[in-house]
Amino acid sequence: MTTDQTTLRPSLPTKQSTSEGYTLNDWRALGGMEQVGDHSLFVIDSGAEANQDVIVLIHGFPTSSWDWHKQWDALCARYRVIAMDLLGFGYSDKPRQRYSIHEQADLVLALLAARGVSRCALLAHDYGDTVAQEILARCRQQAAPTIVAACLLNGGLFPETHRARFAQKLLVGPAGGLFVRLMGRAALERNLTAVFGRETPPSQTELDNFWQLMNYNNGRSNMHRLMWYIKDRRVHRERWLDALRVSTVPLALINGSSDPVSGAHMVARYRELVGRGTIIELPTIGHYPQLEAPDAVTRHALTFFEETV
Repeated sequence: MTTDQTTLRPSLPTKQSTSEGYTLNDWRALGGMEQVGDHSLFVIDSGAEANQDVIVLIHGFPTSSWDWHKQWDALCARYRVIAMDLLGFGYSDKPRQRYSIHEQADLVLALLAARGVSRCALLAHDYGDTVAQEILARCRQQAAPTIVAACLLNGGLFPETHRARFAQKLLVGPAGGLFVRLMGRAALERNLTAVFGRETPPSQTELDNFWQLMNYNNGRSNMHRLMWYIKDRRVHRERWLDALRVSTVPLALINGSSDPVSGAHMVARYRELVGRGTIIELPTIGHYPQLEAPDAVTRHALTFFEETV
């Protein structure tokens, strides 16, 4: 694949999918809890042959690996696929601590090492993009694992283009713990719906599942602690920018242009600062392309991986 920028703008007028995906209960049944370092994490591994190419899925804030449920079957048909709920998310442990991107990268890499994965590609979204950037930065300094490709969805790749929602600003502020206690389901649903595309809002089932996952093991009370990633992005900006700009790992960016947090304005900055890789723009889609336009994301991700993995 060429390292020159290639831009595609497919038309996606409505939220449609031929992939029904998994209910939350069925998704949970696919995986199980696994001890990784000092923590118990929810992990799903398609369990294919050991020599099969591996795709690692890394989800965003404030949701979980279930975000990828509509891509799972299509990816598993061609690759061994590993997904996990990051520490503090979904069904994984939710210790009362400050969460760092570096620790999340430690856990992803420890899981891959435990499973004998020395070569893989990454498919990441939002918070997961930043975890992927840290993993790419480390791979410039160490031999294993070898990251052969990285496909990134909407996320705060650059702190200056991350347009945090008002609720996020409150969470990261000194009164974050108080705000978490006062924030109810209606407010959370409004904030999530606001980052989806106008024509592709989340379904009630999706909102129900988000709420259930965030509240599992009292996880909602941790949301302000998870917000440390915003500070991490500022402190480590140059390291994580170089992870994209200097690295030779093939890159793809699949972006919902209508995302108010990291949409078209982030892509413009990506072109300016990184200037390489394939860029796919979904004009009417918001912050969650894998849920709003699942078939398009699956198709473009598979095309990218077939060319690079």
